[in-house]
Amino acid sequence: MADAPQIPDEAETRARWGAFAWTDENQRKANEILGRYPKGREQSASIPFLDLAQRQVGAETQTQGWLPVPVIEFVARAIGVPYMRVYEVATFYTMFNLAPVGRYHVQVCGTTPCMLAGSDDVLAACKNHGLVKGRTTPDGLFTLTEVECLGTCANAPMVQINDDNFEDLDYDRTTAILEALAQGQAPTPGPQTGRRASCPEGGPTSLREMVDANHDYRPAWGDLEAAHG
Repeated sequence: MADAPQIPDEAETRARWGAFAWTDENQRKANEILGRYPKGREQSASIPFLDLAQRQVGAETQTQGWLPVPVIEFVARAIGVPYMRVYEVATFYTMFNLAPVGRYHVQVCGTTPCMLAGSDDVLAACKNHGLVKGRTTPDGLFTLTEVECLGTCANAPMVQINDDNFEDLDYDRTTAILEALAQGQAPTPGPQTGRRASCPEGGPTSLREMVDANHDYRPAWGDLEAAHG
């Protein structure tokens, strides 16, 4: 698994982020989020508030974003709970970064289905592109993390890069994605073999009569009713 993340010195972190506050736009979003929960249940906003804060930090640093301690403290104050209650959430979910990351956070799944399908080749492509687990490249572009299951086992091996999943990978496909990102391009997320979602690689094998010319695999309600009487 990844080496321990490099968390900046606390004095440096507080000097940079001690005065963190929502932007005007994010204040409106925060108000809308709080409006979803009854009075006294503001702690339920921990996850969406942490996500919003991480995205604001990312926008300010031109990275994928992270959660400095002063930012977590701000979130705790915003929902009126002790700091530790929010810190527990931030440390539980790998979607939250507790140390700075690059513009592209490359999270490689190393759990059994991905490992059996070739995640070692994905990691090799990352390594040969200069990525090191638990580290950010010197140009600040990529951070590499090995994570547990990301829930796309049928399309293994896969990686999550920021908000996008890239699936059905091998060494060459992973290299192509990294090179495209390095050149400022936006590679198409999802399966990299041309298949749609998690359909069989050779195309649909059942209910083929319900597939129209646009490859929409959702049968009409009338067809379902006829099929089931």
